[in-house]
Amino acid sequence: MQLINQSEVQRRLDMLKEQDLYIHLEMTTGAYAAHRDSSKHPAATFITNAIIRYSHGSISETGGPYRVGLKMNEGWIYSEGLTHYEETETDRLIMAGHDSQGKLIVSLQLSPQPF
Repeated sequence: MQLINQSEVQRRLDMLKEQDLYIHLEMTTGAYAAHRDSSKHPAATFITNAIIRYSHGSISETGGPYRVGLKMNEGWIYSEGLTHYEETETDRLIMAGHDSQGKLIVSLQLSPQPF
């Protein structure tokens, strides 16, 4: 994975809009590590292979960490704290946010095929 290139991610968001896509969205603030440090509040979110369709997608926060918002007919999906994307993917958009130790904090993935 590479640091997010904002214009490239925006190009890919534009390319994927107005089609049925599978989404993988994951966030953790220490749910996996709470047993080692009781001061961490264990919180996590996970959804995978749900089908969405968005009419507008945008990436914001120049310089990062970034936020991606997806506007759908009936609401919004957004993910904040994204730092990296997989530049070798051509059909899917895979993004992640890592903390200063390189641990995964958030992941947002969009694909025309299930994960």
